[in-house]
Amino acid sequence: MKLPDVDKAEIPEAKVVRYLLSTTHRAGKSKASFFMEFGFEPERWEELAKALKQHALENEVTLEERTTFGTRYVIDGLLKAPDGTWLNIRSAWFIDNEGDAPRFITAHPLRRRS
Repeated sequence: MKLPDVDKAEIPEAKVVRYLLSTTHRAGKSKASFFMEFGFEPERWEELAKALKQHALENEVTLEERTTFGTRYVIDGLLKAPDGTWLNIRSAWFIDNEGDAPRFITAHPLRRRS
């Protein structure tokens, strides 16, 4: 199964710049060092946002979890970095009960596929 309404997926600039690509964010700095190692940069945050959306388009949902507020979706798979490297990552998305567009929650590296 693919992420529902993935074409409407929202990835806010602040989530990318102040979290995923922030070297000072408590929870994001290790993610920033990972993504930046492969060419993603805060000044070009749109590249990571576009790659994350492509990741959601191309890979299957691996976990669907319903909550009282909506549904959380987890997607594992490959994402292409600016330097040409294929990264094995997990991304998480949330869709409110009202059926709004998927909102990006987080992403982090997974172990390399063997």
